[in-house]
Amino acid sequence: MKNKTLAAWLAFLAGPLGLHRFYLYGLGDWLGWLLPIPTALGVYGIERVQQLGLDDPLSWLLIPLLGFTIAGCALRAILYGLMTPERWNQRFNPAAASDAGPGRTGWATVFAIGLSLLIGTAVLMASLAFSFQRYFEYQIEEARKISQ
Repeated sequence: MKNKTLAAWLAFLAGPLGLHRFYLYGLGDWLGWLLPIPTALGVYGIERVQQLGLDDPLSWLLIPLLGFTIAGCALRAILYGLMTPERWNQRFNPAAASDAGPGRTGWATVFAIGLSLLIGTAVLMASLAFSFQRYFEYQIEEARKISQ
């Protein structure tokens, strides 16, 4: 029996590593194996910024990968938490009754939804702001080079 609350917390806390996918679909889930790739690339982008500074163009591409992966997993946690018990059990516990306990929403599920919404939104907005700021600063630098 797959528990909705556990799936929501796994998606929120360990989603960028694909653990929620492995919990729900097993170790044969290819998307679960792909999720750590943008996570690792984003962490590598952060390390590049720490070593080379903010002027590294490759890190401008890599860091948002981590942010978008975290935000996407937070969204998945919200979707899991808001799924009706009937739909949850039909999808993940097909042998169980439609109102079986693992599909019910409790306070722990509500907290997972709330934190996912809070953190996921903040990470998404920070990733977008970082990306756009770096892009426009690069455009200004190039315009200065052309005008000189």
